[in-house]
Amino acid sequence: METLTLSSCEDIVQLALAEDVGAGDVTSAATIPVDAIATATMVFKVEGVVCGLDVAETVFHAIDPALDVTFMAADGDSVAAGKVVMAITGSARAILTAERVALNFVQRLSGVASQTRKLVDAIAGTTAQLTDTRKTTPGLRVLEKYAVRCGGGVNHRMGLYDAVLIKDNHIAVAGGVTAALATCAGWAGKVEIEVDTLEQLTEALDAGAKFVLLDNMPPAVLSQAVAMNAGRAVLEASGGITPATVRAVAETGVDVISVGWITHSAPALDVGLDIAI
Repeated sequence: METLTLSSCEDIVQLALAEDVGAGDVTSAATIPVDAIATATMVFKVEGVVCGLDVAETVFHAIDPALDVTFMAADGDSVAAGKVVMAITGSARAILTAERVALNFVQRLSGVASQTRKLVDAIAGTTAQLTDTRKTTPGLRVLEKYAVRCGGGVNHRMGLYDAVLIKDNHIAVAGGVTAALATCAGWAGKVEIEVDTLEQLTEALDAGAKFVLLDNMPPAVLSQAVAMNAGRAVLEASGGITPATVRAVAETGVDVISVGWITHSAPALDVGLDIAI
């Protein structure tokens, strides 16, 4: 599984440490001898998909570059409950200071990766591809979208800057589906338009749309949309899709399924840090 580059997470790590550590870890300073050495192991308490080990390493080294960090798993690995995924040796104070922030990242990102993997597995054997949305935790998008990839999903646009996605409010202001698409005629990149009804889908296809988002359509309507499309455009189903409904959506024949749930509602995994002197 691909790893994160330090440049993509260092600023986020520094913000998280500033929030948690502030001017210093007064508890560790008060209770732990300055020369105490310890080894800690990061343990998955439940089964899941590992994600965020590179970020955790960045956290530990931000507190003390001399800490020795060893991986026992890689991001993207499926592990059983009880699996040790990382060992950290060095200053006991530094390990304890970094513990909570490191665990917060691994718990959150592993939760996203694990739920993504469940949905990817749920649609296995269909032609649909699972993707994320922009419904991410503010400030954590690059990490949460990395977690989606670790879980086997793919990324939709990273932000407003890298693809055109004409949504209902754009259509309303532009004066309709055809008018909205016409305004993007000179755009060299991907142009996708959101439609709410089969009538809008017909208008979009007649206007030459190559990517169409089918918003909040039940499986029966999605099946009609796929038949109407007849392969002319890439069809994306989106809106209210959950683990309970994703298989039925995939079986309609849509090309892409975008799920905001995997980033905005995935529960954190139970991951702990056990320390020994």
